[in-house]
Amino acid sequence: MSNYNLNLLVEEKRSLLKHFAGKFTNDPDEKEDLIQETLIRALKSIDDFIRHPKLMSWLYVIMKNVYINQYRKAKRITDIHDTYIGLESSNAAEANKSENKFIADDIQKAMCSLSEENYQVFQMFLEGYKYHEIASYFGIPEGTIKTRIHMTRKKLQKQLKVYKKVA
Repeated sequence: MSNYNLNLLVEEKRSLLKHFAGKFTNDPDEKEDLIQETLIRALKSIDDFIRHPKLMSWLYVIMKNVYINQYRKAKRITDIHDTYIGLESSNAAEANKSENKFIADDIQKAMCSLSEENYQVFQMFLEGYKYHEIASYFGIPEGTIKTRIHMTRKKLQKQLKVYKKVA
């Protein structure tokens, strides 16, 4: 399929994708990001994209998975923030601005103490990549990735234990 025909196919499906994105979010920027990421992932499997008998169903599943991954990433970041900073209210945030700066600096120092490869692995994990995606990126077994993430978590918890919330 030529680039021109592929471009026509993408433009033809864009309006339907916009409709699908509306089921997940009302924010126009988030909709556009969702459409872009869906098309990027679909085009990575260009043969499937061109020949798929139920193209729109396939694209909807991709979009749903992209949305879920973005949600998980945002939740993970919130969880980490809550675990190590634990802001109770916006008033507390204002009152503790300098304290929070010190905490953020300590977290950054702890992250920088990691080896370069472990830092990259953990950073990808925080960004929402799945274990198998990280493993294929680095070309190492998935089990090794899981072990590195586990060990990195333990190391960071040990270094930042002074900030752990008491339940």
